[in-house]
Amino acid sequence: MMKEDINLRLKNVEGHIRGIERMVDDGVYCIDIIRQIQAAQAALSKISSAILDNHLNSCVITAIRGDDPSERERVINEIHELFDKTNRSY
Repeated sequence: MMKEDINLRLKNVEGHIRGIERMVDDGVYCIDIIRQIQAAQAALSKISSAILDNHLNSCVITAIRGDDPSERERVINEIHELFDKTNRSY
């Protein structure tokens, strides 16, 4: 996913969040608000996945193919920490 695509998706999520704020202000039924929050979370998750995919296919591959073993270890640890943090939040 290109930078422009990611920015467009982020703008869409931003609009979605504003809509959720209006729903809260207007006293919309709680379950409807939760559904909209879940939709925004799903959209953010897709963006996150696309950014991670880009990172793996650029920065990580460059580090792994490089001559610096400490850089290889650093990017692998970075990914490991990211997954650890993600798993702890659930």
